[in-house]
Amino acid sequence: MSDELHPEDRKIITLARSARARNGVPEGAAVRDETGRTYVAGTVALESLSLSALQTAVAMAVASGATSLEAAAVVSETDAVADADRAAVRDLGGADTPVLLAGPDGALRATVAAG
Repeated sequence: MSDELHPEDRKIITLARSARARNGVPEGAAVRDETGRTYVAGTVALESLSLSALQTAVAMAVASGATSLEAAAVVSETDAVADADRAAVRDLGGADTPVLLAGPDGALRATVAAG
């Protein structure tokens, strides 16, 4: 991972990477709310429910009472953050909330705004 990342951003990438590896899912994600609390999730793929890791992490933050997000991270083999994932982050954190995309090795690939 880049040494230029803020330690708190490095932390959510590490948490997302751990969730992906631990659960053997395609993606891991983590979000940090306005108080600094983190929420970590993996992809949900049930017959009746399908959520990306980032959508799940945002839902966990909302269910826990978060009112805003400072940042989000997703670890995936994809080259871009899905529009639906950015929309979920935007709904809670606003258009300027940074979304960090990292590869399975934890290396930062891109940082995009949720908006």
